Amino acid sequence: MGLQIPNFTYPGVAVEDLFERVADIAVTAEESGFDSVWVMDHFFQLPLLGPPSNEMFEAYTLLGALAARTQRVRLGTMVTGVTYRNPAVLAKTVTALDVISRGRAICGIGAAWFDVEHSALGVPFPSTRERLDRLEEAVQVLRAMFTQEVATFDGRYYSIAEAFNAPRPVSPGGPPILIGGSGEKRTLRLVAQYADACNIFGSPEHVHRLVGVLEQHCADVGRDPSAITKTRLSTLVLGESKEAADAKFADMLSARGIDLAALPEEMKQDIRARVNVGGPDEIAEQVQELLDAGLDGLVFNMPDAHELDSVRLAGEVLSKVLQ
Repeated sequence: MGLQIPNFTYPGVAVEDLFERVADIAVTAEESGFDSVWVMDHFFQLPLLGPPSNEMFEAYTLLGALAARTQRVRLGTMVTGVTYRNPAVLAKTVTALDVISRGRAICGIGAAWFDVEHSALGVPFPSTRERLDRLEEAVQVLRAMFTQEVATFDGRYYSIAEAFNAPRPVSPGGPPILIGGSGEKRTLRLVAQYADACNIFGSPEHVHRLVGVLEQHCADVGRDPSAITKTRLSTLVLGESKEAADAKFADMLSARGIDLAALPEEMKQDIRARVNVGGPDEIAEQVQELLDAGLDGLVFNMPDAHELDSVRLAGEVLSKVLQ
């Protein structure tokens, strides 16, 4: 039961007060029953969430600050792009978060995708195949740095030689590694080979299919799929009633310049697969469907998370199903 915070542009909140509001969201989530808090590892706001000029915190600076304000929730990125950081340096960064939080860090990583961001910041954006190859090497470097006193790895893209990682992680075996993405041939196979957790997307039917694909990859590499925590990220639009939620969803789309009725059917289905809309009863039913599809938990972002009562309501509704 996780809360992702992807947006840092709030009505009436000045920049100097921005972190305090984000910290309030994280603390409220913790008090309301969420067991993890996530942020995106992006440097510009994403197209469907707002213009690129909107506020965007650097992920690990923010997570370290939230670690000092929270007590129980696990903290991670959903997810770090493999292109953004040398994986050995990333291991040091995530280990620092783990120590600061007394063992609550999660290392989320994926193949990266936002080419506009790469181009603007001068970060190389290689082909999909190369990014996935880099991801495979990166998770091996991370595991070595988390588990070995002195780590060595020699790959095509990344190499470390007698690398120290001190202080050591607080989490036994190091922070769990989560791979984000739904690619059936390569990404989910990497999950089966290397990851402690994965995050996927889609409708209950699509989730069920992806879980089946992951289970087959696990069988191929001789791994128990129950050892991998499987979650799904989506947007939660929750109201006191179905009607209130529908109105909130319409306002959300309007604010982002989206006319749902005018979109092609395929795009409509894609949006619906990424958003859960309803009152408490409808959301409870949708959550149960997703759990029945084979998930171990769910991660939600909320367009109105800056309104703390919305986070409290979500915690109350979700806790009844998930805990």
